[in-house]
Amino acid sequence: MAKGKGKELLRVVKFVLFSASAGIIQILSFTLLNELTDWPYYACYLPSLLLSILWNFTLNRKFTFHSTANVPVAMLKVLGYYCIFTPTTTLLGHYLAEGLLWNEYLVTAINMLLNLSTEYLFQRFVVYRNRIDDAK
Repeated sequence: MAKGKGKELLRVVKFVLFSASAGIIQILSFTLLNELTDWPYYACYLPSLLLSILWNFTLNRKFTFHSTANVPVAMLKVLGYYCIFTPTTTLLGHYLAEGLLWNEYLVTAINMLLNLSTEYLFQRFVVYRNRIDDAK
């Protein structure tokens, strides 16, 4: 395996593992809100998504992308991603869970899988495009 492909594969594996830990935070906080309140789907989904975003951004910047990119600029780029992702998945999730009566946990899992795949691509090719592995 070429050195560049090996590094990229390792980067993907790290991203998936850190995203899994963020997913645990998201599903636990979602479960607490969903089970302990009578809030609608979106009111449980949004705070749990926010906690997941903060956790995932912090770990991936430091350990996956090894980037010294300007943190506020990188966060603004990620904010741009979530300005599209969040309303889309919130409205879709609300429609599926409240309108079509899909299971809230299934809807959340689908949103988390969409987030995993699209966020990796966005962070890799937009946020840290020219600033990967410069923190070593």
